[in-house]
Amino acid sequence: MNSYSNEKDALLKRLKRIEGQVKGIQKMIEEDRYCNDILVQIAAIRSAINKVGGLILESHLKGCIKTSLSNNPDEEVIDELINTMVKFIK
Repeated sequence: MNSYSNEKDALLKRLKRIEGQVKGIQKMIEEDRYCNDILVQIAAIRSAINKVGGLILESHLKGCIKTSLSNNPDEEVIDELINTMVKFIK
């Protein structure tokens, strides 16, 4: 069981909404829409995907990492968290 399992439906709903936004941008490009309008939509998608990532990261910290530190208070867990955070922030 993943730490985000309780929020799975909400996360999937958000991702489907993001998928719809991406399809909307594809249509905007096909219709030669104004660049600014497309860029605004791209910014909205970026924000939405960052929100999903933030929610999963929060669940990871409160669930997986907390459990790992309880069972194995080794620096390996901290190193894994640091690597994950660095990749997420990029």
